[in-house]
Amino acid sequence: MTKIKSNKVSINNTGKSIFSFLSDFNNFEKLMPEQVINWKSTADTCSFTIKGMADLAMRIKSKSEFSEINYVSDGNAPFGFTLDCFLAENGNQSKVQIILNADLSPMLKLMAVRPLKNFINLLVNKLKEIMEVIET
Repeated sequence: MTKIKSNKVSINNTGKSIFSFLSDFNNFEKLMPEQVINWKSTADTCSFTIKGMADLAMRIKSKSEFSEINYVSDGNAPFGFTLDCFLAENGNQSKVQIILNADLSPMLKLMAVRPLKNFINLLVNKLKEIMEVIET
């Protein structure tokens, strides 16, 4: 498995509020870049297409209240993966980091690590942008 870590981001909002947002895939569409199309979601699952690349699907695997949410690939993804979101609250501020564990072949790893790291950094930065305007 290839482990790809996002930057740790400090968000001016409570862990409870961020956890609640990330616990519902219907909110995830707001985090996605414009290259993501064909978005479909329920509270616990989502599927989408990355334009020119692949169709992906995820589901929530497990949650530890206000500290961790684990997502897992679902369906016919081109590679298996997990996406783990870690939250650490300190008052009205929280640190968030996303870790992607992907089952990449050596060739795919060479091509995909940089875009995947950019993708998860985009997710945490967009999460910060959205959560800092939502009331706690």
